Amino acid sequence: MNKNIHVYPNKEKLVVATAEHVADCIEQAIQQNGVCNMALSGGNTPGGVFSLLASSPYRDRVDWSRLHLFWGDERMVPPEHQDSNFRMVQKTLLDHIKIPDENVHRMRGEIAPELAAEEYAELLDVHFKGSPPCLDLILLGLGEDGHTASLFPDTDAVEECEKNAVAVFVPKLSAWRVTLTLPVLNAARKILFLVSGRSKSEIVQRIMSNKQPAKEIPATMVNPQNGELHWMLDSDATVLINKNAREVMFP
Repeated sequence: MNKNIHVYPNKEKLVVATAEHVADCIEQAIQQNGVCNMALSGGNTPGGVFSLLASSPYRDRVDWSRLHLFWGDERMVPPEHQDSNFRMVQKTLLDHIKIPDENVHRMRGEIAPELAAEEYAELLDVHFKGSPPCLDLILLGLGEDGHTASLFPDTDAVEECEKNAVAVFVPKLSAWRVTLTLPVLNAARKILFLVSGRSKSEIVQRIMSNKQPAKEIPATMVNPQNGELHWMLDSDATVLINKNAREVMFP
């Protein structure tokens, strides 16, 4: 697996570097194709990135009218619910920028999971005119169990190789989610994993030492065929990687 690994001294610097990376990627996609298609992640660290993008200088630098926003996954709650990934993006980003409503493609967490997944797969099909979705940029988080988006270990969603979005029941959460699938993630032009905090250090160590994709750690299955994979980490997330390895991996 070809990993581009970036380690920052703290979460704040990680957030700043990621915002810069995202803004550059949006500009580049718009320059090349006239539009940028980007999928967003829930979570605390991405929220910090979105807040930064919604402030100066990024707010004025990005051509929001040419950006289409998608979601990597969603919880089965209404959009105004505190657990909604959409709501987090709305509060940190959407409420502060001028982006056309039709460019914001949320997953509908307030309807039945299977229906929401089918609807999202159809939305992607229409947007990409029947071609396999090729997103310019996908932001992903990482769970302590190795899940990313809502691709959890020991769930059918990790096995899905045809549908672009599926409903998934997560037994340990006793909850349904809707998620993009590995075919969509692995067709992306660029993926950024955002990982911060000491609680993630054990799973980061396992992933970085993993030589082959492993279904029990779904994040290791993310490896874009023709795109770039970047791990954006703060130093706390790398504390368990021994010093010699750090010097080799993180020059």
